[in-house]
Amino acid sequence: MNSSDYKVFSKFLSDLARKLTKYYYLKLNKPFKVSNKEKGRGYDPVTSADKAFEKFIRREIIKKFPKHQIKGEEFGQKKNKSDFTWIIDPIDGTRSFVIGNPTWSNLISLNHKGYPVLGLANFPILKKYYYNTSKKSAFVVEKSKARRIKVNRKAKYSNVKLSVAFHGNLSLSQQKKIPIILKMMQFPCADALSYSHFAEGKVDAVIQCGNKIWDIHPLIPIIEAAGGIVSNWKNESAVKAGNILVSANKNVHYKFLKMLKPVSK
Repeated sequence: MNSSDYKVFSKFLSDLARKLTKYYYLKLNKPFKVSNKEKGRGYDPVTSADKAFEKFIRREIIKKFPKHQIKGEEFGQKKNKSDFTWIIDPIDGTRSFVIGNPTWSNLISLNHKGYPVLGLANFPILKKYYYNTSKKSAFVVEKSKARRIKVNRKAKYSNVKLSVAFHGNLSLSQQKKIPIILKMMQFPCADALSYSHFAEGKVDAVIQCGNKIWDIHPLIPIIEAAGGIVSNWKNESAVKAGNILVSANKNVHYKFLKMLKPVSK
């Protein structure tokens, strides 16, 4: 990946964000069907809008980059020998979408040789999107104005702003092993918007459970370009997905890793 590659791909993502918001208001801002992918074993909703969004995103990618691989939450993977793979979460926060909470988003990443290098988090209802244009530059775009974003690198553990969501993946007995974190859960966690707010410096750390690759891959490049640290709870690469920790600096990150050890085995 060179600078010209970043320019081409980031422009595509920025244009796609605007198209997705327009598409939502023209086609999808209406009643929709909901089904449960878990079928009695739990609740994992999918809507007709999820599928429509993914089909739209796939069409846009294929028009511009027909030789690239694509992997989406709803329609699986289109495989070939390309080093580039697009990862799609057509609606991240489907539960929020179903009840009318505006924090849902379209998440898309471009992976090069398996690692996410560019990401997009588009929030149609909030009419803003986050993306990165290089390894060190990330932006939020609102009202057609782009503003560069950075994490709060001066964050201290003593007054850290922490956002946490266990998504039903951490039992009550496990939660009792991390009482300090439970006490520090002072800020709401709202789907990908929490990671996006972190990249803006509005919160200093985010802890989430059970992220799939399409939940976190699109956010990794944005977080890293904004200066943040992202890993799983075992301090392994977040590319593996799973339980995720993002922090504004090494000191905060290592303190939370230590506290998470009882539930990270």
